[in-house]
Amino acid sequence: MVQLLKYDDFLNRVDSLGFMSLSSVLPGFPSLSDETAEENWHTGDPETDPWVWKDRVVKEKRLAFGCILGGHKGFVSADMYSLFYTAFHPYEHMEERRASGEVSETVWKLWQIFEEKTLLNTSDIRREMGVTLKKGGSKVDKAIEELQQYYYITVAGNRKKVDKYGKPYGWAANVYDKVENWVPSEWMTLNAGLSPDEAKKIILDKGMSISKNINRKELAKMLGIPYN
Repeated sequence: MVQLLKYDDFLNRVDSLGFMSLSSVLPGFPSLSDETAEENWHTGDPETDPWVWKDRVVKEKRLAFGCILGGHKGFVSADMYSLFYTAFHPYEHMEERRASGEVSETVWKLWQIFEEKTLLNTSDIRREMGVTLKKGGSKVDKAIEELQQYYYITVAGNRKKVDKYGKPYGWAANVYDKVENWVPSEWMTLNAGLSPDEAKKIILDKGMSISKNINRKELAKMLGIPYN
């Protein structure tokens, strides 16, 4: 098992693999949790703490991170990002998808917020949506995941909550932005001209090549790719 000790080791590993999950979601598929030492997590050291790495990569725009592997949290390299975007971002406009009943009212309302505002964390979103953690929060959380899964929004960094005196407190939370605002333009020029089906096949083939003793159908299911 590969042991990633430093931030640059992690960057090189994901660039080599193409994509990797944050935690172990499918036996045999590479994950950051499986390839790092447990005692290095949550130390706060930007060079050796994998929990910090996930925030660093998006701030530096080295890798994409979020619920972008079939709804599971993971990383995608710059070289493969446009493949995932082509494979999973719907061709139809959100308005068309809403009219045909493909998206829920919660997803639609959330997207309208992102059309007007950017760099929102979960607390910001709940406030804008008029919900709380206990009342309506779970639907909104699922909508946030769905917009990430289909490459409408992405994790763009993190920040702590601020109290009434303007002082930050607690753990830093993910901040989200529209993909079109965050993604480097050069990432989207790669792999041009492919159809969604072609992009999905390349992703599946790559996933099989970087995994060990894995079932193609199970991998497809994990990534949210229909398997015939």
